[in-house]
Amino acid sequence: MHIFEAIWTSFIASAGFGILFNVPKKAVIPGGICGMIGWLIYEGMSGNNQFDLVLATALASFVVATISHLYARMYRMPVIIFSVSGIIPLVPGGGAYDTMRQLVENDYNEAIQLGSQTFLISGAIAFGLVLAGTILPIILRSTRTVK
Repeated sequence: MHIFEAIWTSFIASAGFGILFNVPKKAVIPGGICGMIGWLIYEGMSGNNQFDLVLATALASFVVATISHLYARMYRMPVIIFSVSGIIPLVPGGGAYDTMRQLVENDYNEAIQLGSQTFLISGAIAFGLVLAGTILPIILRSTRTVK
């Protein structure tokens, strides 16, 4: 039952941020679905320590960006409308909070470790978004010229 609550929560968080950022009404549900799928991939890969958190985040953000590009073409809207709300469940806010808490408690070794991991996860999000943003248009352009 825990997984269904988590899926629903990731959808609500993504759709809620879409509403908060004033996306068009017809983009709220697809943005929520985009975030839910990204979170499912992240949780599936990082659960039970199967993969590194950074790798799981990079792959999940790549999938979110790919779905965002497809939704953008489908709904004829900018990609950022779907990618921003879709990436929200992957943002390492808890890691940043824990880093600052360790700094305040003067546990610098733990703060550096947590801060480094948070920084790498943030970089993995950016890497996945940029990778999809460069690869997908090339693939779509090459399929147009083949026909």
